[in-house]
Amino acid sequence: MQLLFLAWVIVGATGASGTPEECRGLTGDDLDLCNDANDVGTTIGVGLVIGLWVAADFILALTYVIYRLASRQPRS
Repeated sequence: MQLLFLAWVIVGATGASGTPEECRGLTGDDLDLCNDANDVGTTIGVGLVIGLWVAADFILALTYVIYRLASRQPRS
């Protein structure tokens, strides 16, 4: 699970490197604005993936704790 999320973050972050196709042909301030917008979108996307990663880890940890509490031996 961890490797899947790590790969997803790496692919998402590196996939947006360079000049996007939508920015080709632009110059000057328009090119800078387009590149900056692409960078902001990438940051938001990676942030959402990391948030999902944290939520999945929390749910898995909570499930594990509940399982351990339910399967422990009662005190004598």
